[in-house]
Amino acid sequence: MPNSNNSSFVLPLLQYMEQYHKLSNSLIAQYEKHCSLVIVRKNKHIVSPVDSNAALYFVKSGIVRGFIKDGTKDITTWFCFGNNIVGAIRHPDLQANHSVEYLQALEDCELIRIPYTLIDYAYSHFEEANIIGRKLLAVHYYAASERSILARIPNALRRYQKLAESGKVDLNKIPLRYLASYLGMRLETLSRVRSKELHKSVHRDVAVLIEK
Repeated sequence: MPNSNNSSFVLPLLQYMEQYHKLSNSLIAQYEKHCSLVIVRKNKHIVSPVDSNAALYFVKSGIVRGFIKDGTKDITTWFCFGNNIVGAIRHPDLQANHSVEYLQALEDCELIRIPYTLIDYAYSHFEEANIIGRKLLAVHYYAASERSILARIPNALRRYQKLAESGKVDLNKIPLRYLASYLGMRLETLSRVRSKELHKSVHRDVAVLIEK
């Protein structure tokens, strides 16, 4: 386990990785040497298609959204509320240097930048890096599968309810236009759905009070 007295900015990332496997001191040293701290202000892009897609990011604090553009319309694909690793779409053959995906800070964000060159080096020289990478891939694949299922629910109300029930997204912290985009509905539809759910919640609370 990394030393909790270590004031290194990379400590939260090391602790996150140690959920999946113990880190050797040599691997810790590589992360401390090659990672960097990045501050991105609210509404600014972390990565866009004009940038070289050369790193992943561990979100220490703040909210990040991923999105793509279809003409002038942007389509939200995911949200991250911190304590997780995010990155723009990258083909595994490593040929493409850019991504069609944007990463945007929805509030001031503190990030740890993890270069792909470091990740590749770690895979080649540290057995635990491969174990951690495999487990993280499984976690992210599962999350992507959940998003895929959500997108295929045909009813707008049920999509909203499914997302609310999952507890994966803090609905009160996301601007409604981005939430509507993520759920594949117009802003007006989302407003009606939220109003209907709030009305149901109020009635449930009243019923509980009456029973008491």
